[in-house]
Amino acid sequence: MNEQPLLAHLVELRTRLVRAVLGLLIVFLALFHWSGDIYHLLAKPLLDVLPKGSNMIATDVTAPFFVPVKVTMLVAFLISLPNTLYQIWAFVAPGLYTHEKRLVLPLVVSSVVLFFIGMAFAYFLVFPVVFGFMSSVTPAGVSMMTDIDKYLSFVLGMFVAFGVTFEVPIVVILLARMGIVTVEKLRAARSYVIVGAFVVAAVVTPPDVLSQIMLALPLWLLYEFGIFMAIFFGRQPKHEAA
Repeated sequence: MNEQPLLAHLVELRTRLVRAVLGLLIVFLALFHWSGDIYHLLAKPLLDVLPKGSNMIATDVTAPFFVPVKVTMLVAFLISLPNTLYQIWAFVAPGLYTHEKRLVLPLVVSSVVLFFIGMAFAYFLVFPVVFGFMSSVTPAGVSMMTDIDKYLSFVLGMFVAFGVTFEVPIVVILLARMGIVTVEKLRAARSYVIVGAFVVAAVVTPPDVLSQIMLALPLWLLYEFGIFMAIFFGRQPKHEAA
């Protein structure tokens, strides 16, 4: 581990933060011209199931400008995330031991990839089902016209829910690696996890059975995958303790 004065650490931290922010701003400015198209792409799962002639609406005066800008900023953040993570890694890596680097880097990369997969799962598989259900149960005489700001809030909430759900294997591996739980205990808790998965799905998804299953089932399967990986990653602490 390299020891540096506090001032040197602060200067290094400032440099890394500036580079991360600059990377985000460069991507955002490059995408700003297409902010309307980017929002349309985000709204496509809902637009595809709206009745013919229906549209989304903006109830706030500034929403037609700021909502697409928010979406574009989110996309810019995701695109620039590798640069941001690199800046964080470059700051903390010198203070880590070699064995810590071998553990932390794969976990960070895996966490980001799994979060992206969770978002993609929600966008391509869950949203069409959820919005199709909402459109089908709209009472006669009622026009389904969703506010663009509220739609963005709903989508972001679902992205976070599915992104966090797909982090389950990482959490399981870390718990096993740190010796907090054993593989045997993880297997014994399987029935509770399954029940908990459906409870979580009932809370964070709309009240249709299919969308709840589409969250609960991956949550359970990812837990099983985490147990499988913990068999390998969870052994080391036991050997060290022996």
